[in-house]
Amino acid sequence: MKIKIYFLIVFFTFFLTSLGKAKKIDVQARTAILQDFYSGKILYEKEADQEIYPASMTKIMTTIIVFDLLKKKEISLDDKFVVSEKAWRMSQSGYSSMFIMLNDEVSVENLLKGIIIASGNDACVAIAEGISGSEEEFALLMNEKAIEIGMSSSNFSNSSGLNDPENYSTVRDILIMSHYLIKNYPEYYKYFAEKEFTWDRTGGDPITQGNRNPLLYKKFGADGIKTGYLSVERYSLASSIFKNNRRLIAVGSGFESKTSRSKESAKLLLWGITSFDTIEIYKKGETLSSLDVWLGKKNKVDVHIKEELYITVPKRKKRNISAYIEYTGPIEAPIEKDQKLGTLNVYYQKELIESHDVYSNEKIKKVNIFLRVLKSFNFLVWGDV
Repeated sequence: MKIKIYFLIVFFTFFLTSLGKAKKIDVQARTAILQDFYSGKILYEKEADQEIYPASMTKIMTTIIVFDLLKKKEISLDDKFVVSEKAWRMSQSGYSSMFIMLNDEVSVENLLKGIIIASGNDACVAIAEGISGSEEEFALLMNEKAIEIGMSSSNFSNSSGLNDPENYSTVRDILIMSHYLIKNYPEYYKYFAEKEFTWDRTGGDPITQGNRNPLLYKKFGADGIKTGYLSVERYSLASSIFKNNRRLIAVGSGFESKTSRSKESAKLLLWGITSFDTIEIYKKGETLSSLDVWLGKKNKVDVHIKEELYITVPKRKKRNISAYIEYTGPIEAPIEKDQKLGTLNVYYQKELIESHDVYSNEKIKKVNIFLRVLKSFNFLVWGDV
């Protein structure tokens, strides 16, 4: 049995015929990728599985480990970690630093801002040692998390991304990591949009540093994420834009200069915004439709799907979308809450483009024996269920 979902047809008349039909773009980077955050669709990719050295984009994973522990309440933003000689020497080495002082006690929140805004390698070591005792042990947590979230081509050997051939990834994996960050830690992701950080250090004047992400200053909706640079890799950037209730994530590596990194990343994000639309088809928690029930205390059961459903479509490429709940019905009671009852299938003409399981909103009990006999008689005589 099929039930047509009319509201989808009324409101959503776009169809993703082919992402390749959008105006083509070429990004001047060795490797790059662009994703629509809500639908998960990849809008552009260029050698996205080529191995790269992620440089300071590694720090995204460092912050994820900290955010995990904050979420679990195993640490707090006010906790303080002692600065070791190893961490302090990072601030003296000429690399990007927060400029923490030897044996100082620095809060988790300040270290996070030092990592995210100032890209401080010293802050990375201090927070890694504070959590795990050593940077090597902390890297184990990073790799465990990478496997957990589906980063299949990455290995982390340190918390900062400094030169190490064993610290590698791909732009696709960096995209997976960035998506996970934004989706799971919105309350902490706001740090990535802050344009400057003043470290009121012990034993010296306060130091104010600006965020190294050049897109934050372009005023077109960018709110993260992290730059990177190694001489062997050249310039890299994981970036995100939120505009017109849409979010896109881009990752590129192998840009030849800072200027190219900024220009090409902005070009890619704006191309995604202007060439595509994101259509919300189903919002989590809403009722999708109602299905017929047989021999139940209710004649209908409301149903839902368990995830939000978005479709990314090229602009000005309109086609009719049809959507059906396909199920064997009427559904005989009893029905349990969250019982799978059918499938929501979204088609373009005869081509299936999306498929999602459909679940009951509630528990429906079977009617008593007298009503079952009466309903069965009515069905035999009148065909009425």
